Amino acid sequence: MSDTGLLALLLQYPDGEVLDARDDIVAAVGESWASLPEQAPLIEFLSWWRDTPVYELQSEYVDTFDLGRRCSLHLTYCLFGDRRERGMALLRLKRRYRAHGLTLSDAELPDFLPVMLDYAAMDPDGEALLSEHRVPLELLRAALHEERSQYEAVIATVCSLLGPVTPEQEAQARQIAKDGPPMETVGLEPFAPPDVMPLVPGELRR
Repeated sequence: MSDTGLLALLLQYPDGEVLDARDDIVAAVGESWASLPEQAPLIEFLSWWRDTPVYELQSEYVDTFDLGRRCSLHLTYCLFGDRRERGMALLRLKRRYRAHGLTLSDAELPDFLPVMLDYAAMDPDGEALLSEHRVPLELLRAALHEERSQYEAVIATVCSLLGPVTPEQEAQARQIAKDGPPMETVGLEPFAPPDVMPLVPGELRR
C-alpha cells in the first residue's frame, strides 16, 4: 500500500514544518502514488497545494474544514453527531490505537482523518479501520465535490485504496446525506469521556 502518512500531511493545517517541506512532500507523494490509475486530479491538487501563497492556502483550509461540519475531517461526526455514542466510538478508537502502539496527544481526536492515515501507514490494521469508515469518507468526498474543493482529490485517493462502495454503504451514505447527523435529545453532558476529549467539546483541533 502506498504511504498514507503522506496524504495525512496534505490534510493537516498548512503551518510550520508542513509549509517548510512543501516541495519535498509533493515530490514524495508523487513518487509514492505514481501507480494510481487516475493520477490527474491528485497531480493537479499537488501543484495547487505547492504553489498557492501561504495565506490563501491557510484560509482555504479553514474555510473548507473548520467553519462547518459538512466537510469535517472528524469521521465519526456524521455517523453519531454529538450523541453519547460518538464518545464511545472515540474511546474505542483511542484504545485501538493504544493497543497497536500509537499514543495521541491531548490535542488530537482519534477520528481525525490525518490521524487515521498515519495509523494506516504504520500498522496493517489501519487499512481495515479506513474501510470501516468508508461511509463518512464518501460523504466527505461528495461534500468537497459540491464545494468544488481541491481537497476532493486527496479524499478520492484515500477511497481508491478501499475498493468499490457496497450497496449497503451507498444506501447508508444517501440516508445520512438526506437526514443529517443524529442529534442528542437528552441531557447536556459532554459527548465524549474526559480521557478522549480533555478540551472543551466543540473546540477545533488540529
